[in-house]
Amino acid sequence: MLLVDFTNAFADPDRFGGGNVTEAIANTVPLLRAAREARLPIAFTRVVYAEDGSDAGVFTRKAPGLLALTDDSEGSQIVAALAPEPGEHVIRKTQPSAFFGTDLAAWLLGRGVDTLLVAGATTSGCVRASVVDAMSYNLRTIVVRDCVGDRALGPHEANLFDMEQKYADLAGVDEAIAAVLGRAAGAATPAAGP
Repeated sequence: MLLVDFTNAFADPDRFGGGNVTEAIANTVPLLRAAREARLPIAFTRVVYAEDGSDAGVFTRKAPGLLALTDDSEGSQIVAALAPEPGEHVIRKTQPSAFFGTDLAAWLLGRGVDTLLVAGATTSGCVRASVVDAMSYNLRTIVVRDCVGDRALGPHEANLFDMEQKYADLAGVDEAIAAVLGRAAGAATPAAGP
């Protein structure tokens, strides 16, 4: 399971949040609980830049506010409701994709992962970039539609539609929870579709 950028800055409507991000975080709480119960590998991402901005690139030219997300900044911390537990992988990233310039692919593939549930923010940005790269690594990718959010619903819905057409399957949170718990009991992953 991959939780993309559910950090304080993306939960804050006055920063990068808004839209349905708060609802997506709330919907992810029971999904994360189920994933932990099923002992799935769980990875989190946080956007984090060096204090001096030396690792910034073109992405921060388009979104300069991201430079405030340093390792110790409150905004870069994962929201308390989804706080990682010991043994869960927390990835620092400076680009939209959770895979670009990180060890995520090796970490997942080294654990035999072939199917990836994705939750996070924002649907049109870092979630989509991560989903495209997950598919590029030949991972069956399932976006949990109730557990992804964006600042505006138009881009959110358009990107869900587009991801389902080309890169991923979509599942509702209840369906994903049932599949995760079923997997723990020996059942299959969620079927594609609504």
